Amino acid sequence: MSPRHPERRSEQSAKAVVQAALELCQEIGYAKVSIEGIASRAGVGKNTIYRWWPSKAAVLLDGLLELWGGAAPFPDTGDIVADLKAQMRAAVASLIADPVGLHYRALIGEAQHDAALAQDLHERLIRPMVLRANERIELAQRQGQIRGDLDPELVVELLYGPVYHHWLLTGRTPEPARLDAIIDATFASMTPQG
Repeated sequence: MSPRHPERRSEQSAKAVVQAALELCQEIGYAKVSIEGIASRAGVGKNTIYRWWPSKAAVLLDGLLELWGGAAPFPDTGDIVADLKAQMRAAVASLIADPVGLHYRALIGEAQHDAALAQDLHERLIRPMVLRANERIELAQRQGQIRGDLDPELVVELLYGPVYHHWLLTGRTPEPARLDAIIDATFASMTPQG
């Protein structure tokens, strides 16, 4: 559970709330889930939930973090292009895995009009993934595989932006060949000129 929550008298009840939110979101869709429904499924009062979470989205974020645990690791074989292709395939596989993708998509949608959730989602899930990607890009820059004058975060945005665009706007995930094409096209302008 997140250290952001006020002290809880019953971790068992907190786990039941998170599990109820995950189940209901998968069964009836995020839009139809209510705090009352979560409370009923978990066997707690809705005031208990509101003491620990500000919204159903906050409950679902805790659940997503427990299910997912973050981004696929970045391998280091010495070949940044091959490593990114392997990592992006693993990342996309985790995006489409049920129920992770369903919950993540719901939270991204909700974050568009819930500033507190947007900040929490960024700090607890997205930012750690971006930092790991930045570290791998910086290593490739030190190894001379990527131009050193490029901002690592820009490189991450160029690589992963198309994946999110495709996934969120079309409802589909990029095929491995599409991921390879994204990486190859991006790297065409990023490698040092010899």
